[in-house]
Amino acid sequence: MRVDEGNVAVEVPEQDGDSVGDDVFFNPVQELNRDVTVAALRAYRDREPRAGTYLDATAASGIRGVRAAAEGWDVTCADIDPEAIALCEDNLARNDLDGCVVHRDANPLLHEDYFDVVDVDPFGTPIPFVDAACQGTRNLLCVTATDTAPLCGAHFESGVRSYSAVPRNTEYHAEMGVRILLSALARTAARYDVAATPILTHATKHYVRTYLELDRGAKVANAAIDELGYIHHCEHCLRRETEDGLIAHPPEACPECGHHIQTAGPVWLGPTHDPAFVATVRESVTDEMGTADRAVDLLETLEAELPEPTHYDQHRLCKRWGRGASAMDEFLADLRAAGYEASRTHYGGTTFKTTASVTEMRAATGD
Repeated sequence: MRVDEGNVAVEVPEQDGDSVGDDVFFNPVQELNRDVTVAALRAYRDREPRAGTYLDATAASGIRGVRAAAEGWDVTCADIDPEAIALCEDNLARNDLDGCVVHRDANPLLHEDYFDVVDVDPFGTPIPFVDAACQGTRNLLCVTATDTAPLCGAHFESGVRSYSAVPRNTEYHAEMGVRILLSALARTAARYDVAATPILTHATKHYVRTYLELDRGAKVANAAIDELGYIHHCEHCLRRETEDGLIAHPPEACPECGHHIQTAGPVWLGPTHDPAFVATVRESVTDEMGTADRAVDLLETLEAELPEPTHYDQHRLCKRWGRGASAMDEFLADLRAAGYEASRTHYGGTTFKTTASVTEMRAATGD
């Protein structure tokens, strides 16, 4: 079938749901992901003018590579499926675009050559590609993870195996997935004296997408590891606290209510995005993108989102407190009036971040 995205038109196999079959996989749900990617590539060219080469490491139909080529990037598309290779070649030619298409596993390719920007967008976990990607990427590593159940703790054992961390299935499960993924990426990069700093990250639908700016050297890699730590979470009163470092010292019980504590980690506790870069990405969204309005809304929310390590759901808090939920704007205004920072988050319409504790929130927003 023909798919029009942005300024390109590509042919992709008809898809039967979102499962992996014999045909080359194409996910129409990820159009927002791809639109934001194009905007991020535009913004990153301003941030690092020397960046020019782009690897679509798991190309499938090649739509990411084709869209990058349409933006003037020197594109290489790689895949192990010969049908995918044929599709990539046809789709580049269909749009009168130049690009290199290689029938190879991305891992050995990334051990042999460098690319300014590497995009890893596999079906499922990206972890099998991360070691090679951290070594073969000069500037910007773009990663998608679609295995959100392991990342968020819903499939606990699989999450531990894939990400070498303990995920917990909390009410902020999407952000848990974000921070588990970023932790694994940062730890992998640090093995090669590379610091992986997220400059844009979002959890949308059933995937997490992050853009990591890479810097090399033991000192900066150590600084990235310093952003790791643990979240200690009480499922009863919803209190949570963070602990820096790679060795956890969880309290025996919740200091607030005395109930059991769950600990997750190591997770990334640092900022998940650079607001200035997010603003430039937002300004780079253009009308020909099919999800332009959604992309701008997402990026505006991200730009204002506080860097606190976890978010709250106002409805769940109010239910726990035994009172009805007020309008979100009013709720956040009450927090700010009491002297706390507060922002909406992109994780959901009733989610927010604040510098207030749960006890302080309840007092600040009470009747």
